[in-house]
Amino acid sequence: MQIETINECLELSFADTPFPVVMGKLAGAGVAGYDADLIALRKTYYDSGTDNIDEALPLADPPAVPSAFDAAAVEASLRAIQQQEIGYAEFLRRIMRAGCARYLVFFGGRKAMYLGRNGEFYIEPFPGSAQQ
Repeated sequence: MQIETINECLELSFADTPFPVVMGKLAGAGVAGYDADLIALRKTYYDSGTDNIDEALPLADPPAVPSAFDAAAVEASLRAIQQQEIGYAEFLRRIMRAGCARYLVFFGGRKAMYLGRNGEFYIEPFPGSAQQ
């Protein structure tokens, strides 16, 4: 994996670059997926083997993550960012307020999984994937 590209992609995300563009750059840098811990504000990137790179999530004014998980609010936040109504930082704040404690992105599986503090989850296939 290329740490320079990973850092660039983190900056691009907070500059509201669309997810497919960022994902393409990450995949080109050898990233197979990542885990965003919204309580610790950390993002860990994984390759297809055992290598990983852990980076801080530079989110200003993060809300507390409640114990209740609202899957409908997570889904509404996803639709808002997909339609470019909100940027990445606001997306993170919204899903955190909806009880999302972490999310995992699987490039090979073409999906993301959003998890609550108590194991609740919402799975979102990548736009345009056959799983929709």
